[in-house]
Amino acid sequence: MKRSQPPSLADVRTASSGQPNRVILHGVEGVGKTSFASRAPRPVFLMTSGETGLDTLINAGQVPETAHFPELRTWKDLRAALAALQDEPHDFRTLALDTLNGAERLCHEYVCQRDFDGNWGRDGFTAFMTGYEVALAEWRAFLDGLDRLRTVRKMSILALAHTKITTFKNPEGSDYDRFTPDLHHKTWSLTHKWADMVLFANFVAHVDGKTGDAKGKAKGGHRRVLYTTRTAAFDAKNRHGLPEQIDAGRNAPEAWENFFQALRAAKPISPAGSADGQRADETRNDS
Repeated sequence: MKRSQPPSLADVRTASSGQPNRVILHGVEGVGKTSFASRAPRPVFLMTSGETGLDTLINAGQVPETAHFPELRTWKDLRAALAALQDEPHDFRTLALDTLNGAERLCHEYVCQRDFDGNWGRDGFTAFMTGYEVALAEWRAFLDGLDRLRTVRKMSILALAHTKITTFKNPEGSDYDRFTPDLHHKTWSLTHKWADMVLFANFVAHVDGKTGDAKGKAKGGHRRVLYTTRTAAFDAKNRHGLPEQIDAGRNAPEAWENFFQALRAAKPISPAGSADGQRADETRNDS
């Protein structure tokens, strides 16, 4: 909304605007990202092309029947779904994007067709990384669309992402590998800045000691953890004072409940409508 008058000291505030949270959850395969998101308050899923795990989980009875758009196969369809959520009547409180990786792929396909005649080669989209740079304008508009759902419809955003292992170029010593969302680094840099919270989900494994050049042997790996703070091993962050680790429990309801309780403990009094202000009894029950 355009201001009719320039800002003045009368506009200065100390309280938060109380906007819902922008959360990114990335994690290894099978750790339960989609199941976790299905337990958010009144969720509606945007399933990008090929990312139909929610359908499978519903059919298998692993999650409750959950509101979702049909599989979104084009960038225009994805943007249209956001517009529908902004403009049409509904009572959804959480937008679950499954996945950021899929959304980025649709964005790049759209830009490649629009600006490079469908040419992915060295004289097209990937020439000197040109396509990835051009696509950032579309991606910014997409993030702006997500933000409008927060401001206009008071919806929390929970975006899921697959993870990959990348090599970090360490200016202070040896390079090392770490888990990061499986996005182009330009896309991820923009999205990481946009998010209020980046969680990394993984299984915890115990590794026996190793001798010489021999590798240790991993054991366990059934316990799941949400990591909230960046380390050398993975990307994560939060602006809520969360503990560095949150036990994700044995199932999605337990994982969501533990996450909610950690948010509530970190901030006892929350702005109305924010994701950390959701009441525990508004989370989903087992079907």
